[in-house]
Amino acid sequence: MSATLNNVQDLQEFLQAEYYSNQFRPVELKEYLKINHTIYAVDSKAESGMTFSRLLHYKYSDSLKKMDPDHLVALVTEVIPNYSCLVFCPSKKNCENVAEMLCKFLKKEYLKHKEKEKCELINNLRSISGGHLCPVLKRTVPFGVAYHHSGLTSEERKLLEEAYSTGVLCLFACTSTLATGINLPARRVILRAPYVAKEFLKRSQYKQMIGRAGRAGIDTIGESILILQEKDKQKVLELISRPPENCYSHLVQEFNKGIQTLFLSLIGLKIATNLGDIYRFMNGTFFGVQQKILLKEKSLWKITVESLRYLTEKGLLQKCPNPESEEELHCNFHITKLGKASFKGTIDLAYCDILYRDLKKGLEGLVLENLLHLIYLTTPYDLVSQCDPDWMIYFRQISQLSPAEQNVASLLGVSESYIAKKASGQATRKKVDKDTVNRLYLSFVLHALLKETNVWNVSEKFNLPRGSIQNLLTAAASFSSSVLHFCEELEEFWVYRALLVELTKKLTYCVKAELIPLMEVTGVLEGRAKQLYSTGYRSLMHLANADPDVLIKTIDHLSRRQARQIVSSAKMLLQEKAEALQEEVEELLRVPTDVPSAKA
Repeated sequence: MSATLNNVQDLQEFLQAEYYSNQFRPVELKEYLKINHTIYAVDSKAESGMTFSRLLHYKYSDSLKKMDPDHLVALVTEVIPNYSCLVFCPSKKNCENVAEMLCKFLKKEYLKHKEKEKCELINNLRSISGGHLCPVLKRTVPFGVAYHHSGLTSEERKLLEEAYSTGVLCLFACTSTLATGINLPARRVILRAPYVAKEFLKRSQYKQMIGRAGRAGIDTIGESILILQEKDKQKVLELISRPPENCYSHLVQEFNKGIQTLFLSLIGLKIATNLGDIYRFMNGTFFGVQQKILLKEKSLWKITVESLRYLTEKGLLQKCPNPESEEELHCNFHITKLGKASFKGTIDLAYCDILYRDLKKGLEGLVLENLLHLIYLTTPYDLVSQCDPDWMIYFRQISQLSPAEQNVASLLGVSESYIAKKASGQATRKKVDKDTVNRLYLSFVLHALLKETNVWNVSEKFNLPRGSIQNLLTAAASFSSSVLHFCEELEEFWVYRALLVELTKKLTYCVKAELIPLMEVTGVLEGRAKQLYSTGYRSLMHLANADPDVLIKTIDHLSRRQARQIVSSAKMLLQEKAEALQEEVEELLRVPTDVPSAKA
């Protein structure tokens, strides 16, 4: 069910589903546009598409006029603190600026609304961040206001979202990402501008954002206000009257990457292994339903044949003629070792040969004195293009490397003199691969994070949002696991396997090594692991044999249910490890069937 999907019939045909539509909305949504001091109601029956609603009457001081030309203070104070409000902003920085600006002009009475709960929220934010607290949130939360964007850590986002849902916070200044996938409705939704970053709003984005207005079971009405300048008036009127954008298959991505990945999976899983079966499968996809729209120059058959040829040429598939039939339709395909490694590791096909080359080159001079070289090999390729290094910070980092770490940089072809020239703004004659330079910079961020295990310190050191660092860490942990599965399928990379197992654990938990075994237990996060470790529970065996009653007495804020869960989870993990070791013992003691006999 979606209000932002236009071509539902294509989806219906793909899913072979029944389809019905209904315009019912539990809470009525009223759409408004604001130009200068005037607010207009969106009216599809009116010739201009809008009708006059009211004028804004709010006493603005000269300083407030300069700080708030869009009259946000007037618009939000009509609803908060008794009702909730979302202010969508074009950029992350704008969210923080808007939250701070509003709090400068809100009355002191706002501080008293749910004061105790807001103090508790600030303490919780400080607690989950190891004593750190964002200075912006420190100033805005007491007023019931916060910002919400990808620069927050996942723990911060969770706390803020819970506080908003329970009414402790009454206003979020947020980016468009909050409009999808997060159930945070509001009485009033304000769109600061008809833009997302520098791009003009799409109809589907607009509908998603205003769709947050109106909380079923809480409000009887929801309203949205889009703030616009006179110059954007015509474009906005077209935006609100046009139908939503169509939904298209994503199988045709850059270089048909989506189709090739699908084919590798089909053959790897033996769902379809010959050309005819693969082509029939393609006709049943959403892309197959939309082929007449999406394919102008090539037929679906030609794309299928070309994609299989590409995978064969890349060494991921092997073509095997069918002895029973000479027809091309019945020609079979088998997955090669490299293809199986890419498939098992879910490696993006755009990078599988680069990864293979990097791992192969790494074998020639793998630096094991520190983790930097291994971290570089597991830094995700797809984040490299988004990386924009701060060259002064880069120079500071590279000049502080130990001799072994400098060895890694020189093996990759990134010299200190090159970074020094970039930092001072000088021209660089030497050609250095930009992707390698950017990837090494991201590796420095990850390396610092594993050494310090504190997102806030690393955020300050590299001048990056803490949420971005956390996202990098999550992506690196996932890619490290993928590289491990890739190496498990290729015998030549056996040397990496044990190293990648340990690195994946470190990236996944990002805590001191001694805490990792405790964090494998269900319900134990970093804070709880530190508590357990400091009170003597230092291994799975300690936890598996712990008395829940003793745990409750020795660990602060631990409920009986949590204590029992920790003990039972530790017992289960210990049992699994014991069974795995028992299987290994049996395998070692098993008599081989091919032992040469006296007769032989």
